[in-house]
Amino acid sequence: MRLVSAADNADAEAAEARNIRRFMSRKYNTLTCRYIIFTTAKTHKEETMTLARVWLALSLAGIASAQTDFDLLIKGGHVIDGKNRISAVRDVAIKDGKIAAVAANIAASRAAKTVDAAGLYVTPGLVDIHVHVYPGLAKNSYAAGSWGLQPDGYTLRVGVTTVADAGSAGWRTFEDFKTRIIDNQKVRVLSFLNIVGAGMGNGPIEQNLEDMDVKATADMALKYKGTIVGIKSAHFNGAEWTPYIKAEEVGKIAHIPVMVDFGGNVRAGRTLYDLLNKYFRPGDIFTHMYGGRRGEQDPDTKGPSQAMIDGRKRGVIFDVGHGGASFLWSCAIPLMKAGFIPDSISTDLHYSSSNGGMKDMLNVMDKFLAMGMSLDEVILRSTWNPAKEIQHEELGNLSVGSPADVSVFRIEKGKFGFVDQTGGKLPGSEKLLCEMTLRDGAIVYDLNGMSAVPWEKVPPRPAGRGQSAGDAPKK
Repeated sequence: MRLVSAADNADAEAAEARNIRRFMSRKYNTLTCRYIIFTTAKTHKEETMTLARVWLALSLAGIASAQTDFDLLIKGGHVIDGKNRISAVRDVAIKDGKIAAVAANIAASRAAKTVDAAGLYVTPGLVDIHVHVYPGLAKNSYAAGSWGLQPDGYTLRVGVTTVADAGSAGWRTFEDFKTRIIDNQKVRVLSFLNIVGAGMGNGPIEQNLEDMDVKATADMALKYKGTIVGIKSAHFNGAEWTPYIKAEEVGKIAHIPVMVDFGGNVRAGRTLYDLLNKYFRPGDIFTHMYGGRRGEQDPDTKGPSQAMIDGRKRGVIFDVGHGGASFLWSCAIPLMKAGFIPDSISTDLHYSSSNGGMKDMLNVMDKFLAMGMSLDEVILRSTWNPAKEIQHEELGNLSVGSPADVSVFRIEKGKFGFVDQTGGKLPGSEKLLCEMTLRDGAIVYDLNGMSAVPWEKVPPRPAGRGQSAGDAPKK
């Protein structure tokens, strides 16, 4: 008969503790297990007993949590949802990453967690359909270059949960864009594919008619349908209509809209009237609508030109696309006064516009508040309208079953100034500030800790037990 030594007992206790830790790590989240595993127990036997007690407590808590109807309840905020024509104080309930209910006075007891949004505005996550978020090593380029920005750092903090990159990648570069950027962000990244295969490079790259391949572009658009939401042509300076003709061919094949930055038309002699009323289809998107240098204004009245008026009658979509050099007060204010308002509000976010007059999505929305547009209309043109334009009608709304992309804002009152590309300033008295952003039901930004617990209630991390293997160094 073999005698069991103290060492054997210690090994058995250690093995038992390891087994319980493995089970609990699979069953519960990493943060919970970290506090469980790093206990102050002096021996493996004590640790095993501690783990077992906490396991029981967590199991009972899990049963109680499973009995709630919702994972999260955003309570008491003023909900603005243009699709569903809601502008009133409502509660928004979320379950399994989807909108579960929008109603008055949902009991907090029905949710595992409740966030108090009284005095704040609760909206669908913002949808910005004109950004440049394909950064890389190429100098002076939007295509894998220095002019593109990492999207997560410029979106979630201002309530944007979906962006559409506006032509930074072409069919030759899209899969790199998808692998490196699209697939690795918290914000949802979609794309208008450039009609130029190399994408939105500098200099002669976007002028290369030989690199505008209809079949290759259409094949890529169809391969990633839903992620590629449109075709883009931009910055072409030649006299030919070739880029727009080919972009339209791809759009028809893939059943997606074409977006055009018509920046070179004046010098080349091409007219905005022909673009909007001869080449465009209903649903195609004219961006930079308040740029003031593409034929947007009637030379006498300074209101919308006949090209813009007739284009809108045909169903052309007009998008802000503010950018660094495509928004003038001298164009925007007369057109707004004449009733020519945008279908969608977007930023044209890139390395320089983010530090210029544009700044970010909320600052662009603030400009329309300053010009007299109501908050409900500003939200509509930043959520539901752009979602429809890119054929993603599951987004931009708080309908039951929709992805729980939600933004929570406050309006700050004061004396503010909003500038255009010339340095001209329009004063305003209101600014939007993002308090919280949710993407698919997960809180991805929380400015003032609305969802956090008081620090005194956070379990202390026991000293002396080291750092878990999966932890990155904290700085």
